[in-house]
Amino acid sequence: MTIYDIAKAAGVSPSTVSRVINNKKGVRKETKERVQKYLEMYQYSPNETARSLVNQATKIIGILVSDMRTTHHTDGVYYMEREFVKIGYCCIIMNTGTEEENKADYIQILSQRRVEGAVLIGSTFQTEYVKRAIEKYMPTTPVIFANGYLDLPNVYGVIADEQSGVASCVKLLADRNHKNLAFIIDYLTPSNKLKQLGFEQGVLQYCNQSDPLIVKSEPSLHGSYDATCQLMKEHPEVNGIIYAVDLLAVGGIRALNEMKISIPDQVAVIGVDNSIYAKICTPRLTSLDNKLRDLSVTAARSLMDVIEDKHVTKNM
Repeated sequence: MTIYDIAKAAGVSPSTVSRVINNKKGVRKETKERVQKYLEMYQYSPNETARSLVNQATKIIGILVSDMRTTHHTDGVYYMEREFVKIGYCCIIMNTGTEEENKADYIQILSQRRVEGAVLIGSTFQTEYVKRAIEKYMPTTPVIFANGYLDLPNVYGVIADEQSGVASCVKLLADRNHKNLAFIIDYLTPSNKLKQLGFEQGVLQYCNQSDPLIVKSEPSLHGSYDATCQLMKEHPEVNGIIYAVDLLAVGGIRALNEMKISIPDQVAVIGVDNSIYAKICTPRLTSLDNKLRDLSVTAARSLMDVIEDKHVTKNM
């Protein structure tokens, strides 16, 4: 059924039906009820594409993730998508990959799809290349970073304070007499660099360790397994390890178990993300909770506030 069919059945003009559908004033109560009866009878559904052309509003949000295999990021997408759906928006969710050119291409695609706003998941998008792409393709479209930020007029950021969080993890270990610490990191993203900085500040303050022990790992279970084995062979005095993400910690725990090193008595282990990995490994992993759900919901609601021209803090 079209709007013209409904108008004919109800004995009114198409413009009257349009006013009822869009909840506009100027329609008598009796007429409105009659039109609504026929709308329900024929299960009329408005053509959202046509409406968007008239209203200049697509009701679409673009969400970019660099790697959908990263469960921490896809969990965040889940929370955001639920928030947007509640208020009548649909989402285009895209996997950009890690190459800078690809990220720029996907930003252009979002522009071509006329999204009303965009969310970029993770600090991996916090680069000059992405900044230029936003300036070129989406200079006025509201963009919000989940755990990142770029200094542009239309960009906003919601950031977890993982730097202070990791420093607090160091204090926790030091208070329990684990002061020979190491930090194992994979990608050198802005987020991971802040975690490393928190570790360096923490060991200096709580462990009197002026030369922090930083170990680079490949971004995989196997990579952190190898990195942990190498670390313990070269530095058997280490009695505490903080991993940049939980996935790395799981590989490290496997290595420690196979080396017959008791956790946490001989070596205490802490991860970051408070993800499902922390709950399913043995022994269960202590992990820094960076409040993923709160961050994701805040990012989604803040983006909607920007779209509705409400005041939003640029960098939260």
